[in-house]
This record gives sequence, C-alpha cells and structure tokens, in this order.
Amino acid sequence: MINRIRDIRREKGLTLADVAARCVPPTTAQTIGRLETGMRQLSLTWMNRIAAALQVEPELLVRGDEAEQPKYIARLTTEGAEALPAPRDAILPTALAGDGDLVALAIESPAGHYRAGDQVWLRRFGPEDFPRLLNRDVLAPRTGGRFAFGRMIDRDAQRVAILPPDPGHRQIVIDNPAWLAVAEMLVRAL
Repeated sequence: MINRIRDIRREKGLTLADVAARCVPPTTAQTIGRLETGMRQLSLTWMNRIAAALQVEPELLVRGDEAEQPKYIARLTTEGAEALPAPRDAILPTALAGDGDLVALAIESPAGHYRAGDQVWLRRFGPEDFPRLLNRDVLAPRTGGRFAFGRMIDRDAQRVAILPPDPGHRQIVIDNPAWLAVAEMLVRAL
C-alpha cells in the first residue's frame, strides 16, 4: 500500500501542525510526520482520525501498489456513443508530465469560464516559445513567489501582458518571466 497523506495534505495547503491540531483528539506534528513517512504504522484508527482532519474519505489516504490503469471504453462521434474495438489505457494528466514540465492550477473560486473545483493542467515553456502562446491562458511567475493567471494579450522582448479571466480587471505586466505555463487541459467534476 502507498501512503498518500503527504500528497493530500500538501494539496490542501496544510502543514503537519495544521493536521495535528485538526485531529480529534489533537496530536503532534511529529506524529503526523511519522505516519506520513511510514516510520509509524498507519492503523485504522489513525487513518480515520487523519481522514477526518483532512476532510477526505479514509480510503483516499492509501492506494494499492498496482492500481488498475483507467481505460477508454467508448468514444462519442457524430453518430453517438460507440464502443471501442478494444479498451485502451487512458493517460492521466499526472502521467503526461514526462520531463516534469506539467504543472497544475487549482481553481478555488469562480473566475471567468473557470468554476470552483476545476483543475487546470498547464505545460511550461521558456521565453523562446512565448510568441506562440499569445492569446492563450497562461500562468506566469511573479516576484515574491506570486503568480498571475489569465489570457496573454501582448508581449515584447522583455515583458508579457496578462489579462485576468474576470471582467473588469486590469492587465498585469510582468518583466522577464523565466517561464510561462500554457493551459492544456481542464479537469472538471460533473
């Protein structure tokens, strides 16, 4: 079994101390760290306590060593839904990363055509590729560990201009971004 506590905790933006304080009864950050790393065995009691603290189902905290690969089983054409001749592997966005150039953006509140709960998967590109990203939704690093997200509406040799997705916002101009990540895939729960 693979322990996923750390991944889920980080996805939710929580520290070890946050999770420890949310446990009932509260515990220590050190104990949560030991459970995450496997230095302490994850019992059913601990699984339930940590799942409640993270507000997830307990079974999400662990997964089998060899989880079955999701499959494409049908396709939708102009004629309607039809079965594939044989199922084929569906590649999840995390498996597309290859050299690690995929990143994800969690949408926590509605913005433009993005809904709360959406995940946007983006591929990073260097400055030499910026010209072909014009008029695409991009994520750009800013100073101080901040980011800008929106439609790239202009660029020159040193700057890019990004228009946030909500109407009425002003463009954000970023000097010499090290990279831009262009939106490639939207994952939305139905």
